[in-house]
Amino acid sequence: MSEKNTAGLKKEKLSLLGVVALIFSFIAAGAFGIEEAIAASGPGVTLAMLVLFPFIWCLPLGEMISELGSLYPTEGGAYSWARESFGEFWGWQVGLWGALTTWLCQAQYVALVVGYASEFFDMSTGMEYAVKIAVVVIFSVINIMGLDWLEKLETVLMVLVLAAFGAVTVVGFMNWNYNPISPIFNPDAGLAGSIGDGIAIIIWMYLGYECMSNMAEEVDDPQLIPKATRISTPIIALSYILPTLAAIAALGSWDAWSTETGGEAVGYVDVLIQYVGNWAGVAFVIIAVLANCSIFSSYIAHGSRAFFVMADDNCFPKFMSKLDKRGIPTISIILLGIFTIITCRFDFVTLVMATTPIQLFLYLALVAAVWKLRDRYPAEERKKMGLTVMIGGRLGLIISPLLVFAISTFAIFSNGLDYFIAGFVMLLGGLIFYIIFKIMYKGQYLDDPELYPLNEKTHLGLGDITAIGSYILATGIIALAGRVFIALYEAEWGAEYYLEEYEEGIFSSFEGMLSICSAIGIVCILLGIIVMFIGKKTEGPKLAELKPRRDQLMDERICEIHGDVPLAGKYRSK
Repeated sequence: MSEKNTAGLKKEKLSLLGVVALIFSFIAAGAFGIEEAIAASGPGVTLAMLVLFPFIWCLPLGEMISELGSLYPTEGGAYSWARESFGEFWGWQVGLWGALTTWLCQAQYVALVVGYASEFFDMSTGMEYAVKIAVVVIFSVINIMGLDWLEKLETVLMVLVLAAFGAVTVVGFMNWNYNPISPIFNPDAGLAGSIGDGIAIIIWMYLGYECMSNMAEEVDDPQLIPKATRISTPIIALSYILPTLAAIAALGSWDAWSTETGGEAVGYVDVLIQYVGNWAGVAFVIIAVLANCSIFSSYIAHGSRAFFVMADDNCFPKFMSKLDKRGIPTISIILLGIFTIITCRFDFVTLVMATTPIQLFLYLALVAAVWKLRDRYPAEERKKMGLTVMIGGRLGLIISPLLVFAISTFAIFSNGLDYFIAGFVMLLGGLIFYIIFKIMYKGQYLDDPELYPLNEKTHLGLGDITAIGSYILATGIIALAGRVFIALYEAEWGAEYYLEEYEEGIFSSFEGMLSICSAIGIVCILLGIIVMFIGKKTEGPKLAELKPRRDQLMDERICEIHGDVPLAGKYRSK
């Protein structure tokens, strides 16, 4: 049995308000970033998505994550849920998706910090990069100080951000001069194009509900996390909708909205500058800088735990799971800071477009995990133990995951054919690196060689062949489904756009990329079926023999956490 460093993590006694503030910082910390959606989609479509998404995206996603986190509040969050639901291979993929998204997201917030700071401070390219490095260093140090310091910081910043956008809302409504929903959509992109252009940013604005669960074992009472999730959802939604509506009504110029500064660019700060004075604008910019620093700081906490847990489970280099004497994963925090310094040179929109699809793959996996775990641990039994379950009963169990599945799938397909194809590179990379790391570090085999034996021929875990086959099959289905959808969705403008955007190469040919999707889909579906057949044929009987003992181990873990196990009757009888 390998020694686990998660047992040495420092426990913190956090308040409900503090956890709400942390979740607020993970997801929102203000409406910064929506500017790009306004210009891309038009004010009407942007406001409609901001109003609609809390009901069809945030609430369902928050309920799913609250249920999973309440049942299994362990370090690693989504990685742990997928691992317990579908085995080490799928858990590793979900952990990788979550970690990559977080590590790349870090640079987005540093870019926004500099973008808002340059509103009043003229900086050269070198000076901008120096400021980015300073932000990374300062907030990495705060995280090294501990989660309790981070909670206090985020609580103060949440109050400041809500006050700043509250001022924008009041001043904007008092100076209503323009129709805030005209035009409904960007006339240059059309209705479908406007939705597609803005949906990635709007989804990104509402991402992050799973982040707090990554640190569940460091919270003295982890059941605060699902409670805080439900409280934070309406706060976040209103902090987006009201100031955006008010600001557009006061300023107009929808096509000039941008996170960049200079020229004719427009943003939330201009409401206060135009109708109150420069001093109010300066105050807002200071809070904007602090807000994006707060998001960056909280994401350091989340991101530093991502690879930490996987390394602790013998799935990544062991040095990434080291703790200092106080129980803080200092090495992971420092590595994340170095990575951010390297990636923060990229622009905001490119980073959002590149990371959003990876996060959406994670949510598709969580949909499956919710349904899988509900079968063994039904809502009725969980409620008896005081655990959080999704609202809506059996209907809610169907509607919430289906909404998350449908929106995630649409967003992946509508994000652009170039990004869609690039996503397969990440999927292939995840498969290759799992095989390499499994052979190198052994994974669950080191925890219990008898329960998680290795295949003597492949040196992978018993069951990995079947899991890899299902992964390849799923990749093929996504490729073919995406090919059909995108061929229709981008038919009118795809060929001209990609040729103009890239001029030459693979991404310049719309038809060529569609052909690549077709080839990937057909090959992966056939290969996936073959690999799954081989896996079930060679490993199926032994896996069936081990399954009851693996399920029992999961029951024992839950019992250790809660003092009881919310098993369904059919499983209790066994």
